[in-house]
Amino acid sequence: MLKQDFSKIMQEYAKEINILLEEKQIEQFYSYMELLIEWNEKINLTAIIEPEEIILKHFIDSITISKYINKNAKLIDIGTGAGFPGIPLKIIRDDIEITLVDSLNKRINFLKEVINNLELKNIEAIHSRAEEIGKNKVYRETFDYATSRAVANLSTLAEYLIPLVKQNGYVIAMKGANIEEEKNKSQNAIELLGGKIEEIEKFQLPKSDINRNIIKIKKVKATPTKYPRKAGMPAKEPIL
Repeated sequence: MLKQDFSKIMQEYAKEINILLEEKQIEQFYSYMELLIEWNEKINLTAIIEPEEIILKHFIDSITISKYINKNAKLIDIGTGAGFPGIPLKIIRDDIEITLVDSLNKRINFLKEVINNLELKNIEAIHSRAEEIGKNKVYRETFDYATSRAVANLSTLAEYLIPLVKQNGYVIAMKGANIEEEKNKSQNAIELLGGKIEEIEKFQLPKSDINRNIIKIKKVKATPTKYPRKAGMPAKEPIL
């Protein structure tokens, strides 16, 4: 896709969610897309490889949560994969300090290449499992926000994310269309881990029929020290 075509589509979609992009940001997104397509031929980063789909389903989808994040906040993105939502957020919100976490070192190498290429500051990419970083005193209960996109069911996700957030901070879970049953099954886990669902926003991605849900969970008390459990347990045996 030519840069001018990319710019037009990106601007159009961003305006639909009340975000105005600067020329430098457009250029960064374009470079990011080129790197994503190039690296995807070597390692499996995404099944979405058409430029317009990358714009909508990766870039625009990622920045829909920007409005929930306060200025100068500290955010961690767990299971970031190819950098979603963390890198698109960083492109449009230079004020946020971001930590990207993924369990696959090949992806971390890609993320470091993107960070260097786009000259992004105050962002790091860490090779770790969610359960391990949640136990690490350097990171545990130090973030204003923890987020994740399409990583696990809500009970498991709560165990990954809530331990990383400081009291009165927030988990922002990015989910697909049907979450009612998942939400009901996760209530006990969220409460046990110190959280409380504060808000759920349902919406459609711009100019599409793709339904999304953003679940905002407030951390109201400290997470018991036994959580997260050892690697593999939150996914294998979610808290009931």
